[in-house]
Amino acid sequence: MWMTERVRAFSRIRAGQYAFRMSLSEQQLAALSAETLVVAAARPPRERDEPVNPPIVLSSTYFGTGPLADGDRGYGRYSNPTWDPFEEALGQLEGAELPGLLYASGLAAVSSALSLIPAGGVLVMPTHSYSGTLVMAGELAQKGFIELRQVDIADTEAVVAALADAPGSQGGDGSRPASMLWLESPTNPMLGIAEVEALAAAAHRAGAIVVTDNTFSTPLGQQPLKLGSDVVLHSVTKYLAGHSDVVLGALVTSNPDLRAALLHHRTIHGGIAGPFEAWLALRGLRTLALRVARSQESAQTVAERLEAHPLIGTVLFPGLPTHPGHDRAKAQMTGFGSIVCIQLAPVPGVSAADAADHLVRALELWLQATSLGGVESLIERRRRHAAEPVSVPEDLIRLSVGVENVEDLWADLTQALDRLKG
Repeated sequence: MWMTERVRAFSRIRAGQYAFRMSLSEQQLAALSAETLVVAAARPPRERDEPVNPPIVLSSTYFGTGPLADGDRGYGRYSNPTWDPFEEALGQLEGAELPGLLYASGLAAVSSALSLIPAGGVLVMPTHSYSGTLVMAGELAQKGFIELRQVDIADTEAVVAALADAPGSQGGDGSRPASMLWLESPTNPMLGIAEVEALAAAAHRAGAIVVTDNTFSTPLGQQPLKLGSDVVLHSVTKYLAGHSDVVLGALVTSNPDLRAALLHHRTIHGGIAGPFEAWLALRGLRTLALRVARSQESAQTVAERLEAHPLIGTVLFPGLPTHPGHDRAKAQMTGFGSIVCIQLAPVPGVSAADAADHLVRALELWLQATSLGGVESLIERRRRHAAEPVSVPEDLIRLSVGVENVEDLWADLTQALDRLKG
């Protein structure tokens, strides 16, 4: 089998194969809408004088004698009770059969997911993807650990072709994939839409595992496990926590072997979350439905108005009928997200990148900062980051629409555009 018995035993001990005691049963939770689930999931039992919110546990070790048994926490790197509620809630939101796994950062989760590829395996991933993921994958390929194949993830035929001669699963039982398909949909920052279900099926036919970064969509907008993905990744820093005050990541799977392997990697490599950060993430998760609904509605309005503005050359937003992935997004998503990307129309006497920088600096309400998914609206020119691929246009501006009044956001954009014109 993929995992040796020694690793399985190690992972069982550290898996916390105890269910977090919840006030609602699995059956009751399954009957709830996602909007209610974010509030109701992973509440402590309803017992007299017990808190309605899970507590923060600040301890590096736990009482115990003799050999560690299944479910023993043992040590703070193996487990923390403050992680459990968030991991339970995220697993339920993604429609998984198992709790998620919380990590110290999104890239710690990326590292853990990539560890599923054996030496010499093939990684097929988008040309446009989160820059940190691209850098990590590129370094693994440069060192000879994996073969990296990058494709336009919105081009289904190209992705299938890249998978065609990738090595299939290893071992007689087919339990160890030698290849991985990495999906982002929408992609960062170009907002390409992958045909997740078709690509997952093609990857499985090729013997590859499928990991989908669901950060932009959130579990409320898309559930990749139901579309065939094996593992779902989140930068919890973004929408799930939602307040730009923690750095965390997460992975979710319904496959016990995969979860055990991921947990083993997290434990051995130490990419664990702090208990206070885990508690903040759960608190942020409670308002996810409200924040996502508000920001998506405002993003649609902003995108439509920008598309009609004479100083805007290009608008990328899956909610616009002009977006090449619009129909695909409608079919597999329940919302179009709240990220909008634009390029200005040519400004006489000014380079495209300088014009973009002028616009960003002229904004007074929008915050000039990287990241996304917080309550505040953020804006930046993506190529200001050296790690951003050169295939990203140098003047591409990414807007993360927050929860402010959309008319205030639009007024700020229009005054900045007017100053650019003047």
